[in-house]
Amino acid sequence: MGDVLAGIHSTWEFDTDGVLIRFERGIRTPKLFQVLGERRIPFEALSTVDLSPGPRKGTVVLHAVPRPGADPLLDAAAGQLRQAADPYRLVLPAERETLADYYATELRAALVPDAGEDADRYLVAAPPAPLQFKAYDAKVSFDGKVVAFRWFWTGASSAKWKAGDQSFPVSELAGLEWRSPEIAGGHLRLHRRAPDGRPEPQTDRADQDPASVVFGLGYGLVHESLPLAAAVLEAIRAAGPAHDAPVDNGHRRADPGDIANRIRHLGELHAAGLLTDAEFTAKKTELLAEL
Repeated sequence: MGDVLAGIHSTWEFDTDGVLIRFERGIRTPKLFQVLGERRIPFEALSTVDLSPGPRKGTVVLHAVPRPGADPLLDAAAGQLRQAADPYRLVLPAERETLADYYATELRAALVPDAGEDADRYLVAAPPAPLQFKAYDAKVSFDGKVVAFRWFWTGASSAKWKAGDQSFPVSELAGLEWRSPEIAGGHLRLHRRAPDGRPEPQTDRADQDPASVVFGLGYGLVHESLPLAAAVLEAIRAAGPAHDAPVDNGHRRADPGDIANRIRHLGELHAAGLLTDAEFTAKKTELLAEL
């Protein structure tokens, strides 16, 4: 096609085998779009294309619907994104409806024969690592190989403190669950891989589960936590159930000042009766061993 269709918050550039979506950085642009920057969507990743009236009078929406399993971002979101934050919706002024209809027709003609079927692999790239964000109870980071949870003493439950900071190589994960911070009970939960390759059963609440972090007001925001969840999901699928490559745990010498602060926090938990003498001593020994 080789053409450009400019809308509100984004511009679609049409190529011979896909669409390059470039998102604007204006103050009215959804923050998720600003974080994504741009995304290349191959035609084979699309299921259907719709054109409908827009959310505001005088607008129309060109909506390219991805195939299930084609985009890790939407897989992680699991239908929880608000329409305004859907990266596959291009909002246009109504006077461009004829032009939008033309491109909708062209896109439909470019769909692959199995467009109605689930994709067998990710066809759209997730945001690249390294990524990180602050949950209510932990700092979460992902370097492309390992997901790390580092607990905040002000937010983490005693169960998580007792378990200690967590590291999860993607080769040991079977999936994840992202629950939007915009709804009650928002969290990110990692599913460990059982010997049969399936997710291990998990019964603990997210605030008690060391494989989960919880969101809250101002924590785990969509534009921060969802891109990381998508990147982890992409890496899990790439690793596969038979992935046996050695894992780099990313161990580095800890900062002495940081260790001192964490020991002080443990002492406060111990004084408050949340840690036993034995638990406090064991955790203190573990922290000192990081020096």
